[in-house]
Amino acid sequence: METISNNPAGPALTRRRFRISSIEVLCAVLLIAILAQGWLQRVFDVPALRTGSTVFVAVCVQALPFLVLGVLISGAIAAFLPARVLRGLLPRRTAAAVGVAGLAGAALPGCECASVPVARRLMGQGVAPAAALTFLLAAPAVNPVVLVATAVAFPGRPEMVLARFAGSLVTAMAMGWLWARWGRLEWITERALKRLPEVENGARWRVFAETARADLVESGGFLVLGAFISSALNVLVPARWFGVLGEQIVLGVLVMAVLAVVLALCSEADAFVAASLSAVPLLGKLVFLVVGPAVDVKLFALHAGTFGRSFALRFAPVTFVVALVCGVLAGVVFLGGVS
Repeated sequence: METISNNPAGPALTRRRFRISSIEVLCAVLLIAILAQGWLQRVFDVPALRTGSTVFVAVCVQALPFLVLGVLISGAIAAFLPARVLRGLLPRRTAAAVGVAGLAGAALPGCECASVPVARRLMGQGVAPAAALTFLLAAPAVNPVVLVATAVAFPGRPEMVLARFAGSLVTAMAMGWLWARWGRLEWITERALKRLPEVENGARWRVFAETARADLVESGGFLVLGAFISSALNVLVPARWFGVLGEQIVLGVLVMAVLAVVLALCSEADAFVAASLSAVPLLGKLVFLVVGPAVDVKLFALHAGTFGRSFALRFAPVTFVVALVCGVLAGVVFLGGVS
């Protein structure tokens, strides 16, 4: 929005610039689909496409309630839970603070995108960066919403929930301890360490609504993209290729880890995408679920923009290796190895 004053003494003229966002694109696609549904049914009346559309709709319908619940809780945390409350719960010793921050992440749901500004706020209020980074990794991976979604996506397999919780929590705490030992403040940009203003009482509901809306639009887009790629993989990729991933367990684990980084799914929906890849062994799916919330392409961009490029270039590759190792170890302990 621009304010242009043609006459210094007169009122300002306001001109709004219309910007096409993901909401307008989604509405346009839905409108076209409704108007042309008869033609689309004739064109796409192919068994493979029917299978793909079934997988796509199933993933979206199963994941959407958890996604909505997650963004609502994320908005509530941003608006109504001051960062000083979290800071007051953390011990002064960095090693102990890392452990408490990891458990705090399990109690405070939020998606990956929402945990980044919370971690920045914690740093701005004097919390040790090691503890803030532990919370950043734990909150989107081991919170109750994600764990319930994982249980629903893998019915009758409680060991998957336990394995994901253990692998993700150990990943977060290991990265916190590694930062406490070798991390340097000069790797983090100064603006990330500046004190951020608290949300005023009168603006809390506005912050809640804006945070929830922004997270839903962004995370919903990644959910749709992930569901589309999942349906495409089920239709276009021959089943024997996934069978090779089951036989070549090292290759399968590496491929699923890289796939988690590239897909950049929301942690509240990634379990449904992983479960839809029926030919992939459980260990590969577990690594996918542990690596994804810790490091992916969108998180790398968010970390670079929030904490600086120097931080992101060091943090991302180390996090990938630690999450991969922790995912494999959790699979060995809780899943009985390579099943």
